[in-house]
Amino acid sequence: MELTKEEKLILLKTARNSIGSLFGKTEKFKPNTKMHPVFNSNAGAFVTLTINRKLRGCIGYIISDKPLLQTIKDAAIQAAQADPRFSPLTYDELEKIEIELSILSEPFLLSSYDEIIIGKHGLILDEPGSRGLLLPQVPIEHNMNRDEFLSAICQKSGLHDDYWKETQLNLSGFTATVFNENEMEG
Repeated sequence: MELTKEEKLILLKTARNSIGSLFGKTEKFKPNTKMHPVFNSNAGAFVTLTINRKLRGCIGYIISDKPLLQTIKDAAIQAAQADPRFSPLTYDELEKIEIELSILSEPFLLSSYDEIIIGKHGLILDEPGSRGLLLPQVPIEHNMNRDEFLSAICQKSGLHDDYWKETQLNLSGFTATVFNENEMEG
């Protein structure tokens, strides 16, 4: 999805405002969806929260039937409150978090592991009783090659690391437009 710098800033502000609303701290802010019709399009999105570059919450939607602006609002609140790996965000952490948004393409089936491009593709694993997702930036942030990325998606899905070597996984890929508050301020 092509987004202008202004649209990225609006989406980031929307996410921050949504999280702030949990603590009664919001700015008067209403994006103009007529001026930015992309906000009305349906797209999957993930909101990632970090503090000092350490993950503090990440939740999103692979596919959404809601407008992008609403998907960002919902995912931001869920990332702050409902990531089962973390306790809910506290008021004291509100000013410390950095927000990163990933706006997802439609998923596409991968028929071969050779189709995976590190840094470009995120992965969705959907096996009976096991499901997981890793965003495209994960292997870059953790300096993973394709084999390590496949092991990581297996582990995230509750399978053993080498499960992908034993069978052809039911994998889909996707791309994402990824941006965060720090890069947008610079």
